[in-house]
Order: sequence, then structure tokens, then C-alpha cells
Amino acid sequence: MPTTVETIRQHLIDNPSAMPSQIAAELNVSEFEVVSVLPTEQLALLPVSEKDALLTSLPEWGNMTTIVSASGSIFEFKGSFPKGKYAHGYYNLITKGDGLHGHLKLDDISAIALISKPFRGTESHSINFFGPAGEVVFKVYLGRDKKRVLLPEQVARFKAIKAELQAATV
Repeated sequence: MPTTVETIRQHLIDNPSAMPSQIAAELNVSEFEVVSVLPTEQLALLPVSEKDALLTSLPEWGNMTTIVSASGSIFEFKGSFPKGKYAHGYYNLITKGDGLHGHLKLDDISAIALISKPFRGTESHSINFFGPAGEVVFKVYLGRDKKRVLLPEQVARFKAIKAELQAATV
């Protein structure tokens, strides 16, 4: 029997501290199916057509945490999201020396979600990039200072984008 939106929504209500990836695994659905039914105060969807503007701005935000999950393993990079440029079918992340390197296949991004969901009882905000099957390709979490407090200027930028997107859907 297929999992319904109501089943996912009820699971979110019953398990408020569960991460979308946990719920997706438990219900055997994609992570995007879970994310897409988050309460409106926790979610804003950025049109995929806006990905270039977002990726161009991220290097200006300062230190953040970029996460890539693969086969149950989680890779984290803490630092500024690098600038990039298109070449050979990829958005190539450009760094000089140390830092996050890579090649993003942005043509395969099907959705971008700005998520505000507490993590272990702490305020948390992330930008999630989803692939064609509703899987997370990578996430970028807002940065924190040495006391683990979110960086206020990043929170302000994030909330401004999220508010603009939410206002556009009303």
C-alpha cells in the first residue's frame, strides 16, 4: 500500500525531532516526499530556475557546513561555499588551495528546499538540493560561531529569501 501525504504528515507530527531522512527511510519514501509536507513555517521551495543566483550568492555568506550523504555515510565540509562556473556540463566549484572542491550536475537538480527545522533541540536552517528521484544531492547548513550559535547575518539572509518565497506563494 502506498504511503499517503497524510501518513507522512502524521509521522512528522508524532515524531517532531526526527530528521526527514529518518522518516523517509522508515516510510520507504523519498526525502523530498517528506520535506514537501513540512509545515509552511519550516519550508520554502526555491524555483530551480533560481539555483544560479543562489549558488552565486552562497560564497558571500561566510562559513557554513556542506553535507553530502552517500550509502549511509555522511561527509561534512565546514567553510565557505566556493564560487563556481559552468563548464563541460557541470557547475565546477573553484577553490584555490584548501576547501570544498567538486563538480555539480545541476541539470539533475529537481527541487531546492529552504528548511527551518530544529536539530537536537537547536534552531537549524539548511538549503537542500534534491535529485530526480527525490533524494538529497547535498545540503548547506547555516554556520555557527564557537559557542554553536547560528551566525545572525546568515540567518537574516536565509529568512529573507524564505519569506520572499513564502509571500510569492500566498
